Amino acid sequence: MYSQITANKRKTVILLGGFFALIAGVSLLFGAAYNDYAITTGALIGSGIYAMVSYYGSSKLALAMNGAKEIQKRDNPRLWRIVENLAITNGMPMPRVYIIDDPALNAFATGRDPSHAVVAATSGILERLDDQELQGVMAHELGHVKNYDIRVSMIAFALVAAVSILADFMLRASFYGRRFADDDDSPAASGVLMLLSVVAMVLAPLIATMIQLAISRQREYLADATGALTTRYPEGLARALEKISTEGSALRRQNASTAHFFIANPLKRKSFAALFSTHPPIADRITRLRGMDKKL
Repeated sequence: MYSQITANKRKTVILLGGFFALIAGVSLLFGAAYNDYAITTGALIGSGIYAMVSYYGSSKLALAMNGAKEIQKRDNPRLWRIVENLAITNGMPMPRVYIIDDPALNAFATGRDPSHAVVAATSGILERLDDQELQGVMAHELGHVKNYDIRVSMIAFALVAAVSILADFMLRASFYGRRFADDDDSPAASGVLMLLSVVAMVLAPLIATMIQLAISRQREYLADATGALTTRYPEGLARALEKISTEGSALRRQNASTAHFFIANPLKRKSFAALFSTHPPIADRITRLRGMDKKL
């Protein structure tokens, strides 16, 4: 189990490295096209500022977009007690607890660090899971917090948006390329600039999204392993995932921008390839959890 956690962390570092390399590459292309690398510096600084603003504001946005309501212990003693016990076990501050009024079986965590953590569960998952299963789900969510997965996810999501904005800006600027280029009399140079801009506009956001989704899938595996290690009972989470798979995790409010925060895909199923999923296959997660159970 520890080797799996280490491997997942290593893969995430590699993927984030690819993210920053992509932004640097697009920025360099932009600077080279205009023979002005001050543009590159400006693009990198602007992307960083945008990512930071998104990073600090995404938690409140995620809660609001999904209709989550904060509770106290008296509102749902069972959920509160489970979260409180798991926080103590992990040596973490007690996170704020929210409930989403939705029959779907789902839950999510957000917050940039353990001191600003939030966990949320749907009313549906509270009704359908027994205590061991709910404990497994909440241990998974606190695993995200413990591993700083939310921070990684928020940075990755912000970088996707930054890459998309940068690529779009490149395309728009390319229409005025001859105005800014050194050689105003060279239609070929302007044509090359336009071609590079179009390629960057199409491919950069796509590649960035694929990296972000890959990071999201790796963090789900990592949170499963961390949660199982916390409870010492992987079967609880495995059974919970079986119920989630059977009874459905799609929320009534469909928000693709926050889908990566949830324990299971909260969006209605569509015929997208697994490559574009924010979550690994539930069957695979269950198999891994039951493999861990034999090692504990």
